[in-house]
Amino acid sequence: MSDFWNARYATEDYIFGTAPNVFLASQAALIRPGMHALAIADGEGRNGVWLAEQGARVHAIDVSPPALEKARKLAAERRVTLETEQADALNWTWPEAAYDLVAAIFIQFAPPPERDRIIEGIRRTLKPGGVLILQGYTPKQVEFGTGGPPSAANMYTAALLREWFDGWDILHLAEHESFISEGAHHHGMSALVDMVARKP
Repeated sequence: MSDFWNARYATEDYIFGTAPNVFLASQAALIRPGMHALAIADGEGRNGVWLAEQGARVHAIDVSPPALEKARKLAAERRVTLETEQADALNWTWPEAAYDLVAAIFIQFAPPPERDRIIEGIRRTLKPGGVLILQGYTPKQVEFGTGGPPSAANMYTAALLREWFDGWDILHLAEHESFISEGAHHHGMSALVDMVARKP
């Protein structure tokens, strides 16, 4: 896994761009200065850096050292602090009730049943009252081929997300087809699912 991502990130270009994910940025009203945020598989830092620009204390994890180096460079250019950690989300020790916010933007590298460990990690690591902001692809994305893994099994549906976060307060949940432009690897019409959920 890390070899794949190291090779992909081994370029001067920011392959997913430096602007934050549009859905994440649309939730700016939920971000309070000083809140502790986790950016999962944050890659080159576009989302973690943006969260830091909103005043959050951001812990960004990713499996790829080259990506994290670019994230640190982006944070320095934007004059914000970003705590980075090389970590595989599948094997990371998720701290219990540690974060006010978790950003899970296109983290669909893990197929079932391995991804269950990530979902359980998210459920564990948010504080009560904490918020999850998630965007991913639905199975139809395989037809579009404009980003994400080529396997429908890795994708999410609104029904799956309701099941995984049963008992949480679902503030927003929608499947839609939209054009996105996030660097060279997320570009074109895409089949998406967005969720904002608050842990009880």
